Order: sequence, then C-alpha cells, then structure tokens
Amino acid sequence: MKKFCVLVLSLLLSVSAFAKKSSKEDTLDRLQSAATTLDEIMAAPDKGVPEEILRSAKCVAVVPSLLKGGFVVGASYGRGVATCRTPDAPNKWSAPAFFRVEGGSFGLQIGAQAVDLVMLVMNDRGMRALLSSKFKLGADASAAAGPVGRHAEGMTDWKMRAQVLTYSRARGVFAGLTLNGAAIYADDDSTRSFYGRRVPTRTILMGRIETPADGTVFTTTVLKYATQVEAESKPAPAGPAAKTN
Repeated sequence: MKKFCVLVLSLLLSVSAFAKKSSKEDTLDRLQSAATTLDEIMAAPDKGVPEEILRSAKCVAVVPSLLKGGFVVGASYGRGVATCRTPDAPNKWSAPAFFRVEGGSFGLQIGAQAVDLVMLVMNDRGMRALLSSKFKLGADASAAAGPVGRHAEGMTDWKMRAQVLTYSRARGVFAGLTLNGAAIYADDDSTRSFYGRRVPTRTILMGRIETPADGTVFTTTVLKYATQVEAESKPAPAGPAAKTN
C-alpha cells in the first residue's frame, strides 16, 4: 500500500509539473519537438503513417511526450499542437493551435511512461470537434488506432473506422494507439504566450490568422509530407513520343 501511495504521489507531482503555465519559450520548444517527432516517424522505413492516410487527413496534431502512468487505474496528460487544412485552400495549413490532453484508462498497468502521440483528424465531423474548445475522444469524435506502414493498400476499412486515427511512439516503437476517453482542451495559456493574446481555436484552425514566423517550423513540416505524398501519387508526365522508322 505504501508503494502504491508513493507511485500515485509521484505521478501527481509529475502531472503538476507538466501542467505549469506555458511561456513563449515553452511553446517554441513544443513546436520544434512536434516537428522533430513527425520527421522521425515519417523517416522510419515501413513504420510511419501510411501515405494515403496522411494525404486524406483534415488535421494533424502531435503531442510530444504524453505522460502515461498509474497502478491499475491509469492517467495521462500532455500538451500538443495542431494544424488543419484551410477551407479556401486545401493545400495550405493553418497556424498552429495549442491544446492539452487529459484522460484516464482502466486496465492492468503499472509505472509511468512518456510517449509521443500523433492524432489525424480524418473527416469534417472530427474537424468540427477539434474546432471546439473541448471534446472527448470516443464520445464527441470516434477514435481508433491507426494502421501503420508506408501504404494503406489492403486496409479497406480505415476510412470508415473513426473520425480520429491515433498513433503512439515509445522507446522507438511506432504503433496505433487506442485513446478513447481522453479529453482534448484548448490550451489558452500557451495560445496567449505564443500569439500575445487570446485567440479562439476555431479562428486559428480555420486559417483566419497568419502563422507567425517562429511558428512555421511545425506547419512547414506537415506541409512537406502532405505535398510529398500528393506529388508521389500523381502519374509521371508522359515523355516525348518515340520516333518510328
């Protein structure tokens, strides 16, 4: 019992430290970490997000170092950043919006672990949930573990499985993650620190505010992979017709 209390206290202290108010430096570090996480995941041969899924995603959200832990009853907490395709220009991505993840889970688990979390919003209903100031995965938007691999060929049900596909990376292993029950909140402290004022999540993700120069590290990384897979999916231009004798 004593060990259990120590474990719970340690987890609560860790979450409390993680939940401290953001400074501008904290938000810049998070943007860089999110970009690095996406770079590393997409660079892993045959272990990243399938290209077809990334090409179809409405929004991309990354939480570097989501803290998960507990004893029998688990808890999770993390802060992340998201960007969405803008309505008037689908190949343009919005300025970064900051959010936090809080959630509980039940099962046989012990100890604590930090994982990188990637969430892909796949349709308009999921995007509407993300545009709100709070929503819960599995209730306001259905979520499912996303398929892993370079291509989604043969995975015929991924388009119908959920509004949000979730992935995790821990100790170098990248895999789909089930995260139903987690609540997603707008991170107002981080938004104020980064933009200098309160800006609604909807305003940011609908593309109604320009991306500050120091915020492009994340959005350009997302754009890089989205345009890359789109270019690869297009047929190569036909060459000059062969001459006949």
